[in-house]
Amino acid sequence: MSIITDENKISEVLERSVDTIYPDKESLKERMMSGEQLRIYAGVDATGPRLHLGHAINYLMLKRFHQLGHKVIILIGDFTATIGDPSDKTSTRNRLTKEEVQENLQKFKDQIGKIIDLENKENPVEFKFNSEWLSKLSFSDVVDLASNFTVQQMIERDVFRRRLDEEKPLYVHEFFYPLMQGYDTVALEADIEIGGTDQTFNMLAGRTLRKKVKGEEKFVITHPLLEDPNTGEMLMSKSEGRGVFLDDEPAEMFAQVMRIPDSGIVQFFTHCTDVSLDVISEVESRLSADENPRDVKMTLAEEIITLLHSKEDAKIAKKYFVSTFSDQEIPTDIPEVPADKDTKLIDILDKAEMVPSKSQFRRLVEQGAITNLDTDEKIKDDNFTVSETVNIKIGKHRFVKVVI
Repeated sequence: MSIITDENKISEVLERSVDTIYPDKESLKERMMSGEQLRIYAGVDATGPRLHLGHAINYLMLKRFHQLGHKVIILIGDFTATIGDPSDKTSTRNRLTKEEVQENLQKFKDQIGKIIDLENKENPVEFKFNSEWLSKLSFSDVVDLASNFTVQQMIERDVFRRRLDEEKPLYVHEFFYPLMQGYDTVALEADIEIGGTDQTFNMLAGRTLRKKVKGEEKFVITHPLLEDPNTGEMLMSKSEGRGVFLDDEPAEMFAQVMRIPDSGIVQFFTHCTDVSLDVISEVESRLSADENPRDVKMTLAEEIITLLHSKEDAKIAKKYFVSTFSDQEIPTDIPEVPADKDTKLIDILDKAEMVPSKSQFRRLVEQGAITNLDTDEKIKDDNFTVSETVNIKIGKHRFVKVVI
């Protein structure tokens, strides 16, 4: 496998979507220009079956390294998911069972394969599971790992400090997470790790361990998180089921992209598409010229759907959005779901996977986001029972016809 050492291409890879490179960009650029094949990875915990555009940043960055000829590894945190990463959490995350983790793994490859070429035989992408090595560590091994860090280092972490300041529980096992993620780097013999800025502490723990255990450097590349520039609110959340998900159908994906704050348009073009930086400059010019952000956002939605589905799907989704939401028409091709008479709507939509979960259904009802289109009334009862065929609107963008 030949390694591309073109300086301009390397520079773009080390600049686009990059927040910080540890220890520094110039050292990594020098390694990449040497022609050496580097091992680069990003990890994802199997805490849910769906990935969103926030995760897609990792895979787009990995894709660019892969196109330069470097070895890409996607690490599935099947072991660490049973512990729960406290990153940016103000409370302890529930631990998952092995069965729950396995259920969440099934759809990962399909979603990641929308972005990275998993069929490449010349330079195959590797999938690794950290249970392969973490489950084999003895208590003595864990003590050895822990000896590389101090309690002061741990509680300096902002999320831990915040919990202490708020007098919320902080459990000892949560200190294990950065140790385990750090050991992933050692086990993978990785040269580079990519992740969001919320993972900086964990990834640098891996840099510390690789230096101490192997005597070798590890580069850490952090990328910005997708957030509302005005409020700082996270726009993508797997745990809360909020955002644009990689397995969304094109029409739903288009509608969700259109909900992105206007102030976030450029960051989504930069971090969540493959369009060139020149095109993104044109986008900024369009916005500066007071073009309607809605029109620019429709271009964004087309680009994201083209990346994750196809250009034809993007055209169809745009047409559906314009006719349904812009022109305020009720679609004529509402998907149909069969059901027995007197069945609870929550069970019907959950079984048909029209809602992510029953708890999400209840939240939507509480928010007044589920409507009986035949009566034009909000459904206010979690136990609403369907006794006859009915048209339902879910949120602002989804429709379903329950056929008895």
